[in-house]
Amino acid sequence: MTKNFTYVASALTLVGVPAGLAVTGGNSDPVMTSSLAVTLAGLVLAARRWPLGSLITTLLIVAAWRSSYLIESGWLWPATAAFVAVVLAGRLRAAVVAGAVALFFGLNWDWVVTMQPSDHVFAHVGGDALWFGTVLAGASAYRNSQRWRAEVAQRIARDEQQREIEARRRRAEERVEIARDLHDVVSHTLAVVGVHLNVALDAFDAEPDEAKASLKLAQEVRAKAMTDLRALVGVLREGELPALESLDRLLGQVREAGLTVSLNEFGDPVEVPAPVATAVYRVVQESLTNTVRHAGATRAVVTLRYSPDRVLVDVQDDGRGAAEITDGHGIAGMRERVAALGGALTAGPGTSGFTVRASIPIVTE
Repeated sequence: MTKNFTYVASALTLVGVPAGLAVTGGNSDPVMTSSLAVTLAGLVLAARRWPLGSLITTLLIVAAWRSSYLIESGWLWPATAAFVAVVLAGRLRAAVVAGAVALFFGLNWDWVVTMQPSDHVFAHVGGDALWFGTVLAGASAYRNSQRWRAEVAQRIARDEQQREIEARRRRAEERVEIARDLHDVVSHTLAVVGVHLNVALDAFDAEPDEAKASLKLAQEVRAKAMTDLRALVGVLREGELPALESLDRLLGQVREAGLTVSLNEFGDPVEVPAPVATAVYRVVQESLTNTVRHAGATRAVVTLRYSPDRVLVDVQDDGRGAAEITDGHGIAGMRERVAALGGALTAGPGTSGFTVRASIPIVTE
């Protein structure tokens, strides 16, 4: 119970007790009614700290005044504010017991001691009982609504905190994803540019035109890498991700580096979610980058198999240096990216050369 509510309840008691006694014919003496009102109002102020004690004291004072014939109406209603204070303090059962005892005492006093007629007894005590039930119901409803609002506020606060934690987790995952993408783009670009530079170096004296062409291709690949790096920033700003349609351009760059690459696609095209498309693109890119850098291969075959529930990626080359490729950052990054989507990736020597296979499920919400 708040301090403001205590002051309001005390003021209402100070005004309501004399008014109630005057309306019900309980007492019209201003001195008597004012004395009782001031006493009960003071007890309401104390109810903020001692709600049950204030209620019991109030009921005892009312019973004493009634049994001393100082007032002639009301067994419970003068203690309305005290009952409300007890209910708001979470002591509903105590309020019910105290009210029932006071009603039982009043019923016996009017019927046995003063020998009032039954209709008079039940009219007055019944009116007190009805008022008592209404007050308890209203106070309980108010307390429950306040508790519900507090629980909703706490739940909203917890949800906001959870959303903040989730947002931080997603931002951390995005940073990891960008680190992987940067690795893929940079390593792929350096591998392709390195091949062109080696060709230019070897042909610089004997075939200057071929050296010039290789340097031009290296410059084009570098420019494309800069575009890809700028696109990584777009991933955070606009959610742009590499699509499967970008594979043709990727394979074109690898072919320019001197590696023969073919793309085979089986199955009906499906709506591949952006995370799955990104994973497929990066698996193909990292695999071909490893082929160009390590395998000494002349040919690679990229196979994509679509089904309604998953995409299968298979990249095979005919290189002789498969045993030199270790499960480094690139392969580990591919494996973690695929595993994050519920898929699996294997990489190792195949029948001829090196093979990377990935199975990525398509989850539809």
